[in-house]
Amino acid sequence: MKRSCGARPLLYPHPVMIVCTYDADGNPDAMTAAWGGICSSNPPSVAVSIQKVRKTYENIQQQKAFTVCIPSAGHVAAADYFGIESGRHADKIATAGLTAVRSDLVDAPYVAEFPVVLECRLTGSMEVGVHTQFIGEILDVKVDESVLGPDGVPDLTKVMPFVYDSAGRAYHAVGPEIAKAFSAGLALKK
Repeated sequence: MKRSCGARPLLYPHPVMIVCTYDADGNPDAMTAAWGGICSSNPPSVAVSIQKVRKTYENIQQQKAFTVCIPSAGHVAAADYFGIESGRHADKIATAGLTAVRSDLVDAPYVAEFPVVLECRLTGSMEVGVHTQFIGEILDVKVDESVLGPDGVPDLTKVMPFVYDSAGRAYHAVGPEIAKAFSAGLALKK
């Protein structure tokens, strides 16, 4: 028997994404976002939902660009800090002892120490309650060579991403592979 928990944002798990932008003066900023994910495969696009009170909201509106970085588990403290401090009050990337790098393709920075970066051009936005959902076309994905597998794509066990549990307000590591996608269900297909 299931018990009602009420209407809450409890889709499990939430990816931990670091959204990086420049402000009008060219200062880099980073914000942790958990409300988002891939929203189109062609063109490749990612959606992130950001409250209007956030500096990142202003920056995306002004610059029409952002990056999404995927931090590894070793950077959980920096990722958490990026979500609890405002870019209006601190240079968060420098305070975390990390390095802001200018994107090659869009007017936005990324964090050099994070293994995966999506360079995004703003293509649309939509008001959703207290958030604005920004859609960014992914112009390029940059991946540290150290986390690439033999097939040339990111190896999840080397990237070591982590996820956010909004009910427990905690971060969790991603576990081992349990099945191959697009094949585990073939036995049930008629």
